[in-house]
Amino acid sequence: MHRTLVITLVLTLAAAAAYGQGQWEALPDTAPAPADNPTTAAKVELGKMLYFDPRLSSTGTVSCFSCHNVMEGGDDHMTTSAGVHGLKGGRNAPTVWNAAFHSVQFWDGRAPSLEEQAKGPPVNPIEMGMPNLDAVIDRVRHIPGYEPYFEKAFGAGDVVTMDNAAKAIAAYERTLITPGSAYDRYVKGDKKALTAQQVKGMETFAAAGCMSCHQGPAFNGPALPAGTGFFMKFPTYPDSVYTVKYKLADDPGRASATKDTADTGMWRVPTLRNLTYTAPYMHTGTVKTLPEAVRVMAATQLDKTLSDAEVADIVAFLESLTGPFPQQTMPHLPPTPGDLLE
Repeated sequence: MHRTLVITLVLTLAAAAAYGQGQWEALPDTAPAPADNPTTAAKVELGKMLYFDPRLSSTGTVSCFSCHNVMEGGDDHMTTSAGVHGLKGGRNAPTVWNAAFHSVQFWDGRAPSLEEQAKGPPVNPIEMGMPNLDAVIDRVRHIPGYEPYFEKAFGAGDVVTMDNAAKAIAAYERTLITPGSAYDRYVKGDKKALTAQQVKGMETFAAAGCMSCHQGPAFNGPALPAGTGFFMKFPTYPDSVYTVKYKLADDPGRASATKDTADTGMWRVPTLRNLTYTAPYMHTGTVKTLPEAVRVMAATQLDKTLSDAEVADIVAFLESLTGPFPQQTMPHLPPTPGDLLE
């Protein structure tokens, strides 16, 4: 059996057993950071500027913020995002909120960290369209006002580098977390934090088998070493009518990154946090409502047809996973030299 699938199945069984014992987990108040990129205020300030700066794209019109709107749900609510020249991507933009709790990034898990993920969109020909990473950092170096912010974050010397730019963006993204939801308060002991329907939905969610994939504080799988992704087959039951209706099996998934046919249909398990803010759903962006998403997942992953009452209860529980968003303000960016985009 393929190694990724073996690891996934073992972890799924272990996690399901743990949840059977009632081990529900609240989201931590801070996100983990790698030893070589501790989170600092100076990095976060610089990373926020770079995150919002459309000048990192070939046309000067597309930024990280364009597809991952942190003034709302951390995505763009499009079926698939529009990049430079209006080109459309092939997958729905996942939310950036709580991405810090994924052990790998992108739907197919091809980036082992937020730092590596930050280097992907600028050089994607559909997204930000820069020819290579050298061109990206040359663009940043050509904006003199950025250098003091890099020196504040990384010290003196030749510090305006792509690695440091990616580290800064990752540091900012590690502040984009939403602990303190009604669910979090409930599992910490406030038994009045959830409504009766949300408690019933929590029980239905567990009984139906949803936790076999969606477990842990972010409901995206068990805690794993950085770079070790938690992947599941989707759709597991491809004969469901939803598979064709929503084009769920048209994309090869992780196999597009690994070129290994054993990874066909394997996907990194997404978080269930803040789902009320992130429609449309699935990697296809073709499922428009949360109740429909619950029905699709039950049928395609569990081979179950839920009643309308069960769907309503699970949706109520999922709504309890919406946490307070930290206040976001638009950064003031360094001025643009007249020849920057020539």
